[in-house]
Amino acid sequence: MVEQQQRTGPEEAREAREARRRRAGIAALLGGLVATLAFFAFCPGLPHVIDWGAILTAVAAGLLARWACRSRMAGSAGGRRGGG
Repeated sequence: MVEQQQRTGPEEAREAREARRRRAGIAALLGGLVATLAFFAFCPGLPHVIDWGAILTAVAAGLLARWACRSRMAGSAGGRRGGG
C-alpha cells in the first residue's frame, strides 16, 4: 500500500499511456488479421480457400496495422507535448 502511495502523477500517466498504446496495438493487430482473412474468405472471384499464403498475408497486414496505430498514437502524443 505504501508503494502505491509513493508513485508520482507523471509516472502513473506514462504507465496509463503505455497500457493504452499496448491495448490499441493488440486491437489493431487482431483487426488487420481478421479483416484480411475475411477478405480472402468472402471476396467474390477468389477461390475462398484460406491457405498458408493467406495466413501469412493476414499476419503481415495485422503487423502493418499495429505499426500504423502505434506510430499514429506516438505522433499524437508528441504533438500534445509540443514536440513534432
